[in-house]
Amino acid sequence: MTITFEVPGGVRTRDPRELLNAVRPYVKERLYNIFEAPGAQGIDLYEREVRLLLRDSVAVRSLAERILDQAVAYLVTAMENPGVDIGPGYTVDLGIHQIILDTPVYFAFCELYNDGRYKHHAPLVERRRDGTVMRTAELIRANGFDVDLELWEVDAAECGPCDDKVPDSH
Repeated sequence: MTITFEVPGGVRTRDPRELLNAVRPYVKERLYNIFEAPGAQGIDLYEREVRLLLRDSVAVRSLAERILDQAVAYLVTAMENPGVDIGPGYTVDLGIHQIILDTPVYFAFCELYNDGRYKHHAPLVERRRDGTVMRTAELIRANGFDVDLELWEVDAAECGPCDDKVPDSH
């Protein structure tokens, strides 16, 4: 697993926008061309997901971008660390759900970052209150991503975990 990238002048963290946009060539599962749908012409996948968050659940663009960044970081980290018990809080979960609900994009995401295996989303009904949210944020940081602590701390007391008994779930 690569945690950071060596570049001239030092180390840089992983860029969620680059990681999400890298999925585009893998998007095959679609009933229509999601790249030519109304409102999607000429935009990248990252912008598509931001616009969908703004349409459905987040009122402020800068917040939608922050949530999406953390969602991408979470999903990549979950896929690169199978079997590790992690879980987001409600706020970051908005972005995770956005990516999962855009199934052509999520299938492609799994193709690229999970060796073609579908990563299940099997949420538990009750939230956990055991520190999972902040442990997850630390794992994401260790996996080479910037962590937006404000988004993780706001929900630190309650995790929206998935059932680890479902094969390859997050």
